Parts: sequence; structure tokens; C-alpha cells
Amino acid sequence: MSFYDYFQICAAIAFLIILVGRALHMRLSRKINAIAIGGGKKGFRLAVELISFSGLAVWVVETFLYALHSDVRLFPWPLDVQLIDSEPARIAGVVLITLGLIIFVFAFVSFGDSWRVGFDVKTPGALVTTGLFAFTRNPIYVFLDLWFLGTFLINGRLIFLIFALLTFTVIHWQILQEEAFLRNLYGEKYEDYLNTTGRYITLRW
Repeated sequence: MSFYDYFQICAAIAFLIILVGRALHMRLSRKINAIAIGGGKKGFRLAVELISFSGLAVWVVETFLYALHSDVRLFPWPLDVQLIDSEPARIAGVVLITLGLIIFVFAFVSFGDSWRVGFDVKTPGALVTTGLFAFTRNPIYVFLDLWFLGTFLINGRLIFLIFALLTFTVIHWQILQEEAFLRNLYGEKYEDYLNTTGRYITLRW
């Protein structure tokens, strides 16, 4: 196993520890159920959300299989085609994932008790517009985009490119759904936030 293999495994473990640890902490100490998958959704939107979270789990497993150089694959061999195989690409992948993890951690710090996975229609938190959220309205989604793209650059396989492209598409769609939900929830305060902060990144000159 190479440095890149260990790096991918450690990145995935760090993500899971932070995600599960934060959810448990909020549940036990604040009595807040932060995992609200499917909340306020039905039909097509519910199906997309459930499939997306299932896809994330499958992608993590596939990443581990590649990092461990296992002969087991979750997808057929044509998707194993090597598209990129260069040291600069792998280094760029490490940089993107590292940057993404930093954003991920700071997003949790800024979120406080308002962090949710999905739409919490019963006990939504306060609107967060400070900290990292003063520069991006969706830092965790930015992290996921960077993570998926970085993983493709490290492995260079077709399957990871497909996952990255699907992730970019689904995340953008999910953001649009959340914007509609938050408009109804926070009203004018959220509209003001939309006008001052970028969906992915805000560049202030």
C-alpha cells in the first residue's frame, strides 16, 4: 500500500468519525436528532435522497476496496478503466481532499446545534450566516465535491469519475431543494443571506 492508499482510508475514517460523533453528541447532550433523512419529502425527492445516501455508502466501500488493492469490485470491470495515472494528479487529489476536510471541520464549528442531515421540519435550528457560512452557503456540499473529485484524481478510474459527476449533479439539485425549504422557513432573513453569500463560494474584492 502507498501513501495515497493510507491517505484515502484515513480521510474516509475521519469523515465517518466526525459525522457519527457529532450526530451522537447532539442526540445525547442536546436531545436533537440531527439525522433527518427523508424529512418533509415524498415521492421522487425522497427517492433521490435515499439513493444518494446509499450511493455515498457504496462509494466509501469502493474507495476502501481500491485503497486496499482488493480483488473484489462492486461494479463490472469496464468501469475499472484507468483514465489518469500521474503523480501531479494524485498530489492534486490529496490537496483537494485535505482542503475539503478542513472545510468540513470548520463547517461543523460554524453550524453549532443547527446542523442537520436532511430537512428537519419539526425542530429546525437557527439560520447560520457567520463563520464559514459568511463565505459559502453550502460548505459541507463543497467538501463532498472536493472529496469526490480528489478521489478520482488519486485513483484515476472511470468509476470514480462517474461517481464525481453524479455527485456534482445530485448535490446541485439538493441545494436547490434546500433553498426552497429555507426560504419558507426563514423568509426575508434568508433572502438577505442569498443576496450576500454565494451558493458555493463568495469572492469579496
